[in-house]
Amino acid sequence: MQMSDLNRIDEVVGRHEKYERLIAKAKQVPQMRTVVAHPCDETSLRGAVEAAEVGLMRPILVGPGEKVRTVAKSHDLDISPFELVDVPHSDAAAARAVEIIREGGADLLMKGSLHTDELMRAVTSSTTGLRTARRISHVFVMDVPNHAETLFITDAAINIAPDLDAKRDIIQNAIDLFTQIGLGTPRVAILSAVETVTSKIPSTIDAAALCKMAERGQITGGVLDGPLAFDNAIDPEAARIKGIQSPVAGHAEILVVPNLEAGNMLAKNLTFLARADAAGIVLGARVPIILTSRADSVRARLASCAVAVLLADARRRTAPIQGG
Repeated sequence: MQMSDLNRIDEVVGRHEKYERLIAKAKQVPQMRTVVAHPCDETSLRGAVEAAEVGLMRPILVGPGEKVRTVAKSHDLDISPFELVDVPHSDAAAARAVEIIREGGADLLMKGSLHTDELMRAVTSSTTGLRTARRISHVFVMDVPNHAETLFITDAAINIAPDLDAKRDIIQNAIDLFTQIGLGTPRVAILSAVETVTSKIPSTIDAAALCKMAERGQITGGVLDGPLAFDNAIDPEAARIKGIQSPVAGHAEILVVPNLEAGNMLAKNLTFLARADAAGIVLGARVPIILTSRADSVRARLASCAVAVLLADARRRTAPIQGG
């Protein structure tokens, strides 16, 4: 990447100050060894190269060697500084990438051009995967223009129709991410179509139960309220009109959706109508997993890497205190 390209990235990122702060903070952390599974198209390979060039990671590329080199040559990407692990196909790339993590050879896992389901099959394998006691879930870290808060939306990519126990883990994963990357104590809104509890809408009952779970210490580290509709979760005036008084209403930072369909539509509405950027990360595995999309901007790809780097660094620094 030429210096003019780096300046262009800095200028673009600078227009989104919330991401800019995350990326700048991550640059202060030692570069993380990141295994990239099947970077066999321009977007995924360029994302790894750009993140390395701005100082966020040291990629280990895992995929069909000749194909990766052909993509690099076709798009003028210099991969000579990086280790390239040759495997025959995408399934093998996912398996080998996870194996490298298990062997202690990398700090982060990054999705390449293979399908998310393909990567997650390797990650969630009961015998050779990266599971922990916590449910695996996804968070979009969204930078929405003209909105003061960084918005976390969860889960919009992994859990299709989570039950109450799964939602507990989804919320705890998001809270832990928010706090560990240095954003403070999050205000968590559990979303539904309305802000009152009714048996006709099951997600309102889940929301009420989750708030009680937080009161009893089953969810920690955040301030929860719900059910809340989207408008009175993020807009103070909407909350005032509805007469909702809570530290979360109108000022939510984590938005917990009822199911994957609602979360996916919400995130994409913000992306394509409000011109928001959406950095993606998977939580609950042994290491943070960076998920990027072909539609992601440069700044969104870098922000995804930055969030994962900050989380991995926080875990590494606190590991001795936790006693391993």
